[in-house]
Amino acid sequence: MTGLCNIRPSARVLSSSEREDLRPRPYRPRDQRPIDRPPPPGGRMARMWGKWIDCRVRPGAHEAFAVGQQRWSAISDQPGLVGQAGGWAPDGDRALLLALWADEPAYTRFLRERHDRAAADAAQHSAYSAIEVATGPVVLTVPGSSPSLPDALTRATVLRAADCRLHPGRADHFLDVQHRLWAPGMAAADGMLGGAVTRLAPDRYLVTTLWTTPAAHHAYTTDHLPALLPRAAVPTDVHTLTGHLLPLEPSWLVLPVRSP
Repeated sequence: MTGLCNIRPSARVLSSSEREDLRPRPYRPRDQRPIDRPPPPGGRMARMWGKWIDCRVRPGAHEAFAVGQQRWSAISDQPGLVGQAGGWAPDGDRALLLALWADEPAYTRFLRERHDRAAADAAQHSAYSAIEVATGPVVLTVPGSSPSLPDALTRATVLRAADCRLHPGRADHFLDVQHRLWAPGMAAADGMLGGAVTRLAPDRYLVTTLWTTPAAHHAYTTDHLPALLPRAAVPTDVHTLTGHLLPLEPSWLVLPVRSP
């Protein structure tokens, strides 16, 4: 029997439509509408809105920044607030904060009605040398042991953030892996309270998870992560990943309060 390696296809010139079919295309899961896509015309899908803030704090200004950050508790009665939390990055000169809103209109209303006044009252501008703010829709929530994200924010002492910048055309596959592999894999770990995946740009996604203690997150990295990594094929999707394991400052936590 002739081996497969010796079989030669007959030579012919491909048509333009056949050449088009052979072009590489971005990954798309079969029989599944991509997670990060709008609803069909006439439909409505409310999405939470995420905000990631990275402040470079000046030497000697940490206390002033921290005091100002506590003043953001004034926005706790703002309609649509889900919660805000943050802390110091391990290098000590950066403050990182995650804010979550019920949807984009709620966040836009906050910007219009309260943000500038709250920022002026916090008086932090002289405490940092640079600030980067990125916002976008929460395209996937990660289930955990908490019944809601506000509850998770209340109980968490650590925030794990993975700022992922993707290769072009890999967003659908990245989100599919988050949905099928990472979300259930992390949910199986003791101490994982909940989390969210936020699209900050077309090829930039922020994966955030809340943990009860640093020890709980460490146990996940030793007991669960090694089995998940080979299946995720992270380098196929992710060009660069910046990770933070952030001890949360309790006095920076802002949770929604409702007027009686």
